Amino acid sequence: MTSTDDAKQAVRRRVWDLLERAGMAPPGVHGHIPDFTGKDDAAARLADLDVWKKARVIKCNPDRAQLPVRVRTLHEGKLLYMAVPRLATEAFLPARPGGADSPVRDCRHEQRRARDRPPPTVGPDEMRPVDMIVCGSVAISRRNGVWVGKGTGYSDLEIALLTEAGLVTRDTAIATTVHQSQLLDEELPDADHDFSVDYAITPEEVVACAPDQARPSGIVRGNLRPDQLDNIPALR
Repeated sequence: MTSTDDAKQAVRRRVWDLLERAGMAPPGVHGHIPDFTGKDDAAARLADLDVWKKARVIKCNPDRAQLPVRVRTLHEGKLLYMAVPRLATEAFLPARPGGADSPVRDCRHEQRRARDRPPPTVGPDEMRPVDMIVCGSVAISRRNGVWVGKGTGYSDLEIALLTEAGLVTRDTAIATTVHQSQLLDEELPDADHDFSVDYAITPEEVVACAPDQARPSGIVRGNLRPDQLDNIPALR
C-alpha cells in the first residue's frame, strides 16, 4: 500500500464509523458504499439539476445507495448503463425503460432477470456516449470534488475505460449522492488515476465542486495491479 492508499483508508474508517454510530447507514457498512438515510431525497435533488434533465444516457453504479437514481433514470426514459461487478465480462450492462408507470418494477425486473439468466452485456464499442456519470462514494471533499470510494478501484477504471473509448469527455458531468456526513470540508488524498466529481448531492444541498486537476485521459496502466490485468478482459 502507498501512503495515499493508507490515507484514503483512514478516511473510509472515520466515515464508516461515524455513519454506523449515528445510525445513518445500516450496520455492517464497513467495506461498502454506505446505503445512507435520505438517499431518495438526494436523488430528487440530483434530478432537479439542469445537467440531469438534459442527459439522455446515464452511467450509474449498482449500489443500494444509488437505487433511487437508477429508478429515476428509467422513469424518465433515459438509457442506463451499469458496470458488471468487478468488470469480469464485457464491462457494462444496459437497462432500458420499460413500463414507465412502475420504474421500481423495472429495476426489480432487471435484478430478477440477472438471477434467472445471465443478462446481455456490452463493451464500449457497442455503447452510446455517456452524458452523466453517477457514482457511489464513501467520502467526498466539498472543496474540490475529490472522492474516496470503498477501495476496490473499479469505479475509476470504469470511467477510464469509457474515456479511452471516447464515450466520456470533459463535457460528461460526474456526480455523487451521499449523506451530509460524507461531505467533508477538507482536502482528501488522491492519486493521478483518480477522477473528481462535479456535483456532490446530499439530502440537504447540492454542491457544485471545482476540481483542481484535469481528469485522466484514460487508464494509467502503470498503476494497475497484476490481479486487475489478469481478471479484467477489457484491460488486456
